[in-house]
This record gives sequence, C-alpha cells and structure tokens, in this order.
Amino acid sequence: MGYRQEKGKAPSLEYRYYISSATLTDEKFAEAVRDHWAIENSLHWVLDVTMNEDDCQIYKDNGAENWGILRQTALNMLRKEKTKVSIPTKRKRAWMKTAFLEKVLTSGSTDVDKS
Repeated sequence: MGYRQEKGKAPSLEYRYYISSATLTDEKFAEAVRDHWAIENSLHWVLDVTMNEDDCQIYKDNGAENWGILRQTALNMLRKEKTKVSIPTKRKRAWMKTAFLEKVLTSGSTDVDKS
C-alpha cells in the first residue's frame, strides 16, 4: 500500500499485490520488492522512454530479443560516453554528428579492448 501524488492530481492510495513462493520476513519482502522496482526504473523505464521499447512491433522469431540486446548495448554505450547531457540528447547528437557517434562507439568499446 502506498500514497501516490501525481502533479496536478489529487493524492491517491494504491494497493499492490505480489505472489511469491519464498518464505521472507516483512523486511526482506519489502527489500525484494524495492530491488525489483529499482531494476524496472533504472533499465526498463529508461529503455522505454529513450528508445520507445514498448512501441516496438517486432515479435517474429528472435527479433524482439535481438532488438532488445541492441537497445541495451546502445544504452550502455551512451551511458559510458562522458558528456553531461541526457541519453535522448546523446542519441540525437550521435545521429547528427559522425564525430560524436565515433566518441560514443569508442567510449562503449573500451571494456571490450581490455579483455
């Protein structure tokens, strides 16, 4: 249960229900739920907002999984590039400026070179 306040709307009380086969204390259960939403908010939400992942209509064969891997790789490369701008701005710059695209690709491939 939690209160939610969205900008311009009245506060609301929301209930969420979870199913688990794990035997957990209340504290451990709350931690597991927070950990789940931390992953959702740090990866899946970012992929949807910055790369419109939820709008993708590719489902045939392994297409959805392949595009998901490409989006995650691109996001990781954009995050490694050190310019202090948003991910959507970095995507646009990489699309418009070859020099910035090279910078993103170079930043994103540094770990590969070390192995």
